[in-house]
Amino acid sequence: MDVTIIATKGCSHCQNFSKELDDLGIEHQVKFAEDEPSLCQSLAIRHSPNLLVDGEVIFRGQVDEVELRNYFKI
Repeated sequence: MDVTIIATKGCSHCQNFSKELDDLGIEHQVKFAEDEPSLCQSLAIRHSPNLLVDGEVIFRGQVDEVELRNYFKI
């Protein structure tokens, strides 16, 4: 499973989102929208942060731990 956070470099939620995934033991990477304009355009990403799983946008915006646990069935 490929898990990626797409966020702007100034996103105040990105670090918290990444930490929540770390705390749940979910390996992930962070990509910045400014560095990936074609990806953002193809996925209609206009706000930050977003969570992609296997190239599909699963969450748009900050989600809480309960939503992450439910999605990843933890």
